[in-house]
Amino acid sequence: MEIVFFATAFICGFIVLQMKLPPLIGFLAAGFLLNFAGFESSELLSKISSTGITLLLFSIGLKLRVKNLTQLQVWAPASIHIILSSALFSAFILLMSYFDISLFSQLSLESALLLGFAFSFSSTVFAVKVLEQRGEMASLHGKISIGILVMQDIFAVIFLAINTGKIPNVWALALIAILPLIRPLLFWVLNRSKHGEVLPLFGFFFALVAGYQAFEFAGLKGDLGALIIGMLFAPHKKAGELAKSLLSFKDLLLVGFFLTIGLNANITVEALFVALLMVCILPVKVIIYYILTNLFHLRARTSLLSCFTLSNYSEFGLIVCAMAASSQFISAEWLAVAAIAVSLTFIIASPLNNHANEIYVKFENWLIKFESSKRLKDELPVNLNQARVLIFGMGRIGTGAYETIYHSFPNSVAGVDIKPECVEKHIKRNRFVILADATDPDFWQRVNHSHVEMIMLAMPKHMQNIFALEQLKASGFNGQVTAIANYPDQQKELESLGVDSTYNFYLEAGSGFAEHVKSKVFN
Repeated sequence: MEIVFFATAFICGFIVLQMKLPPLIGFLAAGFLLNFAGFESSELLSKISSTGITLLLFSIGLKLRVKNLTQLQVWAPASIHIILSSALFSAFILLMSYFDISLFSQLSLESALLLGFAFSFSSTVFAVKVLEQRGEMASLHGKISIGILVMQDIFAVIFLAINTGKIPNVWALALIAILPLIRPLLFWVLNRSKHGEVLPLFGFFFALVAGYQAFEFAGLKGDLGALIIGMLFAPHKKAGELAKSLLSFKDLLLVGFFLTIGLNANITVEALFVALLMVCILPVKVIIYYILTNLFHLRARTSLLSCFTLSNYSEFGLIVCAMAASSQFISAEWLAVAAIAVSLTFIIASPLNNHANEIYVKFENWLIKFESSKRLKDELPVNLNQARVLIFGMGRIGTGAYETIYHSFPNSVAGVDIKPECVEKHIKRNRFVILADATDPDFWQRVNHSHVEMIMLAMPKHMQNIFALEQLKASGFNGQVTAIANYPDQQKELESLGVDSTYNFYLEAGSGFAEHVKSKVFN
C-alpha cells in the first residue's frame, strides 16, 4: 500500500514541479486523491511521517543558537502573537456559533478557546521546507521565522503537558543536568564519525534515540528532545555537514507527513465550508505577525517575508483537535476541518512565498510607511569601500575567488554573505566581507554599486542566484555578472537571464584538479 502512496506522491509532485510550484503541494494533493479513492493512512505511513518530523526538528536544532531565541524581536512577537491570535480566533468561532452555523453551534466556550489556540500556530514543517528551497534558512527573516516557530513549539509542549497530564519525571532533571557535562564526549563522537555513511547514522541515532526516546522516557515531548539535542550540536563545526547528510532522508520521510494530512481527512461538505471560513480569516493572523515584527524594529521587507513564511495553519492544530475530539470537547468532523484548512493554507502560502520579493517591490512605498525608524544591527546600510568586484556567497568557491582576485588586485574585492558566523570568520582572517542578503531589494537601494565592475554569484542554491540576478537587473547594474551552477540546465537558465559567464562547479572542479596534476607531474 505504501508503494501506491509514494508513487501517487511522485506523480503529483512531478506535475506540480513542472508548474514551477513547490512539490509539497503535489504531495498534499496526492493525499486527498488517495482519500477520495478510498485509501486510508497506514500505521507504517504514520511512523514514516513521525520520523520525518523528528528529523526535521533535529535539523532545525543544528542550525539554531540559543541566543537567537533570547532576542527581543523573536520571543516578544511570538508570545504576544499567540495570545492575540488565540483570542481573536476564539471570538470568531463564538460569533459563528451565535449565528447557529453548522459545526460551530455545538461548541462551548472552552471548545472555542481550544480551537482558537490550535489555529494560532504556524507550520514548522512548511516554513523550513520553503526556506530551504529558497536557500534562506540563514537569512534574518528566516532566523526570525524559525525562532518564532520554536517559541510556539515550546508553548505547544507546555500545553500538551498540562492537558495530557504528562509531567516530567525525576529522569528529566537528570537528563537536563547530564547533557552539558557530556557535551565534549558527544562532540568527540561527531568528529570521529567522519564524512561517510556513519555521519547520517549519527544523526538518526541522536535524533531518534538520544533525543526522542530519551526525552519520552523522562516524561518530556520526544520531538522537543530532538530539537534540544540538535541545538546541543549547533556550535560544532560539522553541524552544517551533519544537516546536509540528513537532508534527503528528511525530505523523503516528510512526504509521508504531507500524505497523511490528506489521507486522514474525513471530508464532508460541512467540513469543507467551515475550513474555507477559517482560511478566510487567515489574513488576520498574518497582519498581526506583520504589525508585531514591525513594532520590534524589523524592516518592512524582513517583516513581510517572515509573515509570508508563517502564513499558514499548523499540523499542531491537528494534534489539538485530535486530543479535543478524544475528550469529546469537539466533534470528530473538526479533525477534517483542521486537515483541510492546513492543506489549503499550504497551497495558498507556497506561491505567495515564491513571489514574496515581487510582492514587496510592488507595495514597497506603502509598506515602508509603517516601518520603524530604528534599525537592527543586521539591517544597517552597507559600505563597499570602492570595491570593483563583488562576490555573493563566501563559501568555498566564493572564498577561493576572493583570495585569487585579492592576490592580484588588493583592496578591489568585497565579499557578501547572509550568515553572520560566516562573515565573522572572514573578518577574523582580515577579509572584507559584509553581512547582507543578495535577494533583498532594499540592499540594492542602500548600496552604491556605480564603481562595481563585476559581480560574482557564488551562492550554493541555484534559486538564490536567480533571485539575486533579478534584483541586479532591477537596480540598474550595468557591469559584468558571472555565476556558479551545478548542472548544465542551470547554466543555460542563467545565461538566458543575462549572465555573461557561468561556472559549472562539478565540471570545472575536475578540470582544475587535472591542471593541478599536470603542473605537479609534467613541470
